[in-house]
Amino acid sequence: MGYLADVLWADPRRGHPVAFFGTAAATLERLTYSDRRAAGVAHTGLLLGGLGVLGVVAERAAARRGSGWTAAVTAAATFVVLGGTSLGRTGAAMAHFLDDGDVDGARGLVPSLCGRDPQSLDEAGIARATVESVAENTADAQVAPLWWGAIAGVPGLLVYRGANTLDAMIGHKSPRLLHFGWAAARFDDIANYLPARATGLLVALCAPVVSGSPRAALTAWRRDAARHPSPNAGVVEASFAGALGVRLGGPTQYAHRLEMRPTLGEGRAPDVADVTRSVRLSRAVQAAAAAAAVTAVGRSGRRASAPR
Repeated sequence: MGYLADVLWADPRRGHPVAFFGTAAATLERLTYSDRRAAGVAHTGLLLGGLGVLGVVAERAAARRGSGWTAAVTAAATFVVLGGTSLGRTGAAMAHFLDDGDVDGARGLVPSLCGRDPQSLDEAGIARATVESVAENTADAQVAPLWWGAIAGVPGLLVYRGANTLDAMIGHKSPRLLHFGWAAARFDDIANYLPARATGLLVALCAPVVSGSPRAALTAWRRDAARHPSPNAGVVEASFAGALGVRLGGPTQYAHRLEMRPTLGEGRAPDVADVTRSVRLSRAVQAAAAAAAVTAVGRSGRRASAPR
């Protein structure tokens, strides 16, 4: 139900609970910030620990009122944390801008997908950035929260989304956040390690949806993923590159640094048609992940809440 709600309505434009969490995290940061790892550990622990407690309390309160309430709370939490439909819509809007030759409009949409410097990107650079961001966020916005929801219920859903949000806020390697954001970045890496590899498998499984090759997706993953600076983004980006038959990677300009990314996949650089294909592939992976999560919970018999 939570997945279908995201498909129908996507993220609310106003009043999103994740935005409230971000505001709370930014407010707390004014009190906890110090250019030390210990401060970042405390900041991250307070926020994620609070989400974990909130999830446990909500789940147990629902369980006391019956299975219908448990289902409703779980569905609501799932809807709140998923972002796959918004991702697909943003990717489709980017393809529309590029197809119309509106590079300025496309640049204006870049911050909705990634933290790269829009003014440094031409049409080809925007297409590549979009495909890479759609790939990475398919894992972050859809597969990983479903993974943790299947394993740990409402607390798993909330803590994962909080961790991913914190990583986006303070996990990047700017001079100010290099030490303070270390804990958030490492926790996010750990939380995404297995879901990223599940995403890679689902990308290979769904490759025929975009006339791609499962073998090519797995080959690119095995050959290229380890060269990426992220232990998780490399897996999903390489898998997408192989499934789409394109080449990703290369110079990547962020607001605070230039990175020379390794080449992932083989063939030509992605164009606007590949942006559209990447969105289609992402949506197929999202649906497969939802089906897999529901099936896994059904087969395991995991209770949605702790026994009384």
